[in-house]
Amino acid sequence: MEERLKKQMEFALEIDKEKNILRQTHLSGFGRRENDAEHAWHMAIMAYLLKEYANEPVDIAKTMIMCLIHDVVEIDAGDTYAYDEEGLKDQKEREDAAKERIYSLLPDDQKEELIALFDEFEEGKSPEARFAKAMDNLQPLMLNHSNNGGDWKEHKAKKEKIYKRQERTKLGSEILYQLTDQILKENIEKGNIE
Repeated sequence: MEERLKKQMEFALEIDKEKNILRQTHLSGFGRRENDAEHAWHMAIMAYLLKEYANEPVDIAKTMIMCLIHDVVEIDAGDTYAYDEEGLKDQKEREDAAKERIYSLLPDDQKEELIALFDEFEEGKSPEARFAKAMDNLQPLMLNHSNNGGDWKEHKAKKEKIYKRQERTKLGSEILYQLTDQILKENIEKGNIE
């Protein structure tokens, strides 16, 4: 097998491990915990469907790729719960090491391309990254709301922390932030969020 194809296939097999990384969010219908691959797929489809609500025009293919690759690093780094103060302290260090190892499986040009997209997503400075981050917030919020706020209740989520995180949604889509705000207010009223 040609070396380039061999590397691409090694990477393709490696990222299958993303299906084993469980998140705190449960599937709709009070299902099991979702895995990172399901989260990424769901975000990418949502980005496509909701692209008309982005604050700025976006290259939707680029946005979808960001959605699909943003959590690949969790194969090594593990999933860090959004409100886990301790886990957030060394998250970047863990993810940077994972990024280097996993993307180094690829041919150099593809490694550089995907690392650049990953970094762009993390920095949140482009319209595509801002919209992808909005999807990263909206997707679990939607699932949690569909489950009567169960994950927020389980983790005793505080409204201040949730609203702070959701500021990223507003940067990507004012309209989707308004939806987010409605959902959060409803769950605060129900006592699902402290």
